[in-house]
Amino acid sequence: MASDERNVQVSKVGIIGAGVSGLAAAKQLAHHEPIVFEATDSIGGVWKHCSYSSTKLQSLRCDYEFSDFPWPDRDNSSFPSHDEIVVYLEGYAKHFDVLKCVRFDSKVVEVRFIGDRKITDNGGAYGSLLPGEPVWEVAVQTGSDAIQWYAFEFLAMCIGKYGDIPKIPVFPKGKGPDVFQGKVVHSMDYSKLDQEAATQLLRGKKVVVVGYKKSGIDLAMECAEANQGPDGKPCTMIVRTRHWIVPHYWVWGLPFFLFYSTRFSQFLHERPNQSLLKTLLCLLFTPLRRGVSKFIESYLLWKMPLEKHGLKPEHPFEEDYASCQMAIVPENFFSEAEKGKIVFKRPSKWWFWEGGIEFDDKTRVEADVVALATGYEGKLKIKSILPEPFRSVVEFPSGIMPLYRGMIHPLIPNMAFVGYLESVSNLHSAELGCKWLSRLAGGEFKLPTVEGMLEQTAREIEVSKRTTRFYKRHCISTYSINHDDEICEEMGWSAWRKRNWFFEAFSPYTSQDYEKEK
Repeated sequence: MASDERNVQVSKVGIIGAGVSGLAAAKQLAHHEPIVFEATDSIGGVWKHCSYSSTKLQSLRCDYEFSDFPWPDRDNSSFPSHDEIVVYLEGYAKHFDVLKCVRFDSKVVEVRFIGDRKITDNGGAYGSLLPGEPVWEVAVQTGSDAIQWYAFEFLAMCIGKYGDIPKIPVFPKGKGPDVFQGKVVHSMDYSKLDQEAATQLLRGKKVVVVGYKKSGIDLAMECAEANQGPDGKPCTMIVRTRHWIVPHYWVWGLPFFLFYSTRFSQFLHERPNQSLLKTLLCLLFTPLRRGVSKFIESYLLWKMPLEKHGLKPEHPFEEDYASCQMAIVPENFFSEAEKGKIVFKRPSKWWFWEGGIEFDDKTRVEADVVALATGYEGKLKIKSILPEPFRSVVEFPSGIMPLYRGMIHPLIPNMAFVGYLESVSNLHSAELGCKWLSRLAGGEFKLPTVEGMLEQTAREIEVSKRTTRFYKRHCISTYSINHDDEICEEMGWSAWRKRNWFFEAFSPYTSQDYEKEK
């Protein structure tokens, strides 16, 4: 059907999603008058729609803020709740008048490519982000179920990895949730319950929580709190892969940032594009890196009863940090475990039976509720929207999205993916990436060739593979400052952002260091 027959609205920039990444993109691209499509009735993304009542930020306020919009109480050492984060994001959106760009209750149901570039054009120039004519058409469903089509020169995907599509384990026939006589919920569904409904679901129930990352730990803690008293039931956690967890950001009296978040500490780690001399130095520094990891592990094993409960990971702490999987454990988590309110099981395999969960050692646990804290199918969200042939190359060629500077897929034209790169602070990475996008769209610099960008992303993936077995998460935490340096250099900014060499070497980098061009 021709565009004019569908009453297509034409604009330069479209943004899908009004979470942290979408707000950053809208603010930095505001001079292009973008249109932001938000499927729900509010901004905030996962902080608004996929958080438990107890969910808190994993970082301090000063490590999770926009460069030009500090928290009002940024020196508060407590971790802000998800409600506080939503209030902060709303304040940011109002302060910079971003809400005028957002169209709420507008769900993107289809995206079409109408440009003339073919996927086989790889190897040559990527082209301009704003070519002067629309290359993407977007179908948007509103609350009235009506479909409105839009056309854009450039499209920013800001729908994130989390939420919308839950990752559900696959079971043999006759051993799945269908045989279980109790209730099965995914953490995504649980997060949509209000506090009263969540407590009713858990109180007085035999609950099994599957998963040992942040969502599973928080859910088990809420279960324990709902089952206080003599009539309360214990919560059983199924832990298949043990990860390092931390109680706070201090290690033997030293601030955690000293070990991984300064330019000096990251100099010990491998990074993409390093010289031969730096490669040799990395080899020489191997014992020191392992020593740092062991030093942190010794504190965690002293501070928490990980060995007592069989929760000591088999891999070094550094591998969890390098894959952005380090979780802050709730304050009373192990106190509840000591009281028997949280029990840990570590099977290789598990499945359902009519009364609960059965393990590969033939033991069983009775359950009324099984909560699956098993994560999300983030890439399926993208693939469900992207048309062919681009859908087929999302993870080409390595099984990981090859995002140049964490933003541009070299084989998908005129589109950015904001919020898919993981780092010490995802908010900071998204904001700095959007500043880079804004200048790229303005023609202040040009991208390398498609082949050059693919080679750069391949180097990053190889570094991750050598650093951690969990490399598919696309985390840059051990070389985040170097990553930001390269972004600054492409924008024509100075890479070194501190007042003097001492602070440059030994103080942590935050978003405040990137507020203005230097």
